[in-house]
Amino acid sequence: MKRQIFAAEHDVFRETVRTFLAKEVLPHYAQWEKDGIVSREAWRAAGRQGLLGLAVPEEFGGGGNDDFRYSAVLAEEFTRAGVSGLALGLHNDIVGPYLTGLSTPEQKRRWLPGFCSGETVTAIAMTEPGAGSDLQGIRTTAEDRGDHWLLNGSKTFISNGILADLVVVVARTSPEGGAKGLSLLVVERGATGFERGRNLDKIGQKSQDTAELFFHDVRVPKENLLGELHGGFLHLMTNLAQERMGIAVAGIAAAEHLLEITTRYVKEREAFGRPLARLQHVRFEIAEMATECAVTRTFLDRCIVEHAEGALDAVHASMAKWWATELQKRVADRCLQLHGGYGYMAEFPVARAFTDGRIQTIYGGTTEIMKEIIGRSLLS
Repeated sequence: MKRQIFAAEHDVFRETVRTFLAKEVLPHYAQWEKDGIVSREAWRAAGRQGLLGLAVPEEFGGGGNDDFRYSAVLAEEFTRAGVSGLALGLHNDIVGPYLTGLSTPEQKRRWLPGFCSGETVTAIAMTEPGAGSDLQGIRTTAEDRGDHWLLNGSKTFISNGILADLVVVVARTSPEGGAKGLSLLVVERGATGFERGRNLDKIGQKSQDTAELFFHDVRVPKENLLGELHGGFLHLMTNLAQERMGIAVAGIAAAEHLLEITTRYVKEREAFGRPLARLQHVRFEIAEMATECAVTRTFLDRCIVEHAEGALDAVHASMAKWWATELQKRVADRCLQLHGGYGYMAEFPVARAFTDGRIQTIYGGTTEIMKEIIGRSLLS
């Protein structure tokens, strides 16, 4: 079925993204995977190509266009290329809305030009060793010391944790428990007491630097408060829908791509003197995955348009995230199985897609959390 959600300008942008990937990413990606981190030059190249700050106003160097369909194109092409390490989606679609929507005019002038040029790599620090999907369990504290906040605590599983020059930290600025008393503080590279732990050794997404962050009496200037004091939880809830949509878009794109390469493989690979594609079981597997992908794509494209128009709610974003990522996980497993022993070999795309994609049902809110959000909305 022909997709109806993109216009000519989106197609032009897709070609730009593909050219960027071919020139600036794919030739270097194997080395980045070995290094466990991408090069800073890749971020600057993305900035020069206009791939950073798509929704940031033009006066700060951004694209000045908040049409989420451009972000969807970026996510789809990066997913199809199998290059999860260069986390432009995190930078643009997760951190970006906090900076553009909550920053003061002074903060915008200070942070957004570097954000758009690639000179400033960003991260957001929510997860702690004892608090993952449950943000109300956050223990990192920021004490009001007059002209600054005194920040203490630790974060873990922070994407871009090693490269990040600017980290949005979720901290408790009031002793009041639960969701109340959380605020967003921006910690910049070089702050005294701000330390990075090891680059965590993950089973997938090897070139995406993921780190532990430690804050020991870090003096955060008062002018680095982002948004409303004690309003952090509401700010987070407002922006999580877009994060989950980005993950969902990558999920269906990954499933579709895996189906494509596996369909080609079973047509070419022979067993018992004939192509695998002639075995009924294989045909049924392909048929089932193709149907599941087609149905999911229809729902996801509707969600993309709704979000681009500002009409998508948190419940449908949670549905999209849950369904698309669980589909991705199932398809990756079934496609690896159809590749047989070759599917277990690291040089085959299906193997890396299997390990890289496994995190999709976990970060941005686990599948179980997504179901809880949906269930509460229907039964409360």
